Amino acid sequence: MSHTATLHARFLHGLALHPTRIALRLEDGQEFTYEHLHELALRWAGALHTTGDEPPRAVGVLAGKTIAAYAGLLAALYAGAAAVPLHPEFPEARTRRMLDAAGVTTLLADRQGLTTLADPGIPVLAPLDQGPLPGRPLDAPLPVAPDGIACVLFTSGSTGRPKGVPVRHDSADHYFQVLENRYGFQPDDVFSQSFDLNFDCALFDLFCAWGAGASAHPVPAVAYRDLPGFAAARGLTVWFSTPSAITLVRRTGGLAPGSLPGLRWSFFAGEALRAADVEDWLAAAPGSTVENIYGPTELTVTITGHRWSPETSPELCVNGLVPIGRVHPGHDHVLLGENGTPDDTEGELCVTGPQLTAGYLDPRDDDGRFLERDGRRWYRTGDRVRRLPGDELVYLGRLDSQVQLHGWRVELAEVEHAVRGCVGVHDAVAVTRSDANGLHLVVYYTGVPTPARELARRLRDVLPKGMLPRHYRHLDAFPLNTNRKIDRARLRDLPDEH
Repeated sequence: MSHTATLHARFLHGLALHPTRIALRLEDGQEFTYEHLHELALRWAGALHTTGDEPPRAVGVLAGKTIAAYAGLLAALYAGAAAVPLHPEFPEARTRRMLDAAGVTTLLADRQGLTTLADPGIPVLAPLDQGPLPGRPLDAPLPVAPDGIACVLFTSGSTGRPKGVPVRHDSADHYFQVLENRYGFQPDDVFSQSFDLNFDCALFDLFCAWGAGASAHPVPAVAYRDLPGFAAARGLTVWFSTPSAITLVRRTGGLAPGSLPGLRWSFFAGEALRAADVEDWLAAAPGSTVENIYGPTELTVTITGHRWSPETSPELCVNGLVPIGRVHPGHDHVLLGENGTPDDTEGELCVTGPQLTAGYLDPRDDDGRFLERDGRRWYRTGDRVRRLPGDELVYLGRLDSQVQLHGWRVELAEVEHAVRGCVGVHDAVAVTRSDANGLHLVVYYTGVPTPARELARRLRDVLPKGMLPRHYRHLDAFPLNTNRKIDRARLRDLPDEH
């Protein structure tokens, strides 16, 4: 592919290949060709340049899976700004913190997004609701530096405020070149788009599809009631979701043998993938190649991949979990043991290379997450992995209190911080439990006993839905270990009826 090193160059490549082909088909059946989506983005980008007092530096895109979100993402990039995808169902206070942290100067919103913020305090462009737009369309996307920021994505933060991760154009360029060489997507591929746009994996969905001249199809929640029917109606050939989707599809009867015959690629990321789930998925999608891909936002979406082989993969699994694979070409990695020295076999995964972010928006968040070694900057993933033959890696667990819940990266400390903010709560500890439906959160707290529904109501004002605990348990005091620290392991082992 011949292109400049920008994220949106991939859409422009798809536009050049097949201008009249469908680039996006929404839940309601609306279809947008590459030409149409390009024209909308140019029109909205021109409006963005006249909405505020100066050219936009960062554009917040506050929208659900409507055309405002997809064309808005492109419009921000075309305008030479950093795109900041925001979820319209997040609590208002959290969204405001993200706007401030990212330095958003203009907000682009759909109807749902407009109801999220009563007074954004910055210019707002609502292209679907406000009539004729100001200004004139851009003639072409504005030039941006390869090391400029393409988008800002937020991860959970232990201090109670989300951490902003700037993703550069050149980092994304390296990432998508790796994917192009590895997968060879084609114009006739049809991609699922299951992730919310504020989730980094949504970049995979969109820009792998658009870079190949293929189409992306957002997956509505109702589709999981009959995923085989949805996949057949849309002609899906590429599926990407968290592993939790496998559990959901199984529960709705969608994993019957041969029920997903059209899939040729199936990708899973965001949480640990179980070998048993892969086997069930492949029974339903026998023509599909399955890959378990892994990576934190700080390393530009994903940084490793393991291609499942029925002959060799099962014996590589540890605790029933599929390996995460090899680190992407062009990167170096090291495993650090408990004493901070390199370990050839097992330790914390640290990675350096072109997909590495330069640091968080707030430098205070860099402490403990980045490492200077051999004259280079490395990212400490906080994940403990084991090296397998062939330099494959398998995930063993978190070193700290960060967990993966249905694709969300959640700092337990952030949940605890939010619970402590509830009236009457003195202290709180969040632990994870596993059942047939996967991992979930249980909160133990001290202070005034409070009905669980009241705690949940208060937390909905400060935490996204995906981070809400399932159960709340009051204790007179927390158990302590021999070091006089809260015994989290003992809390995890307490029976559910406690």
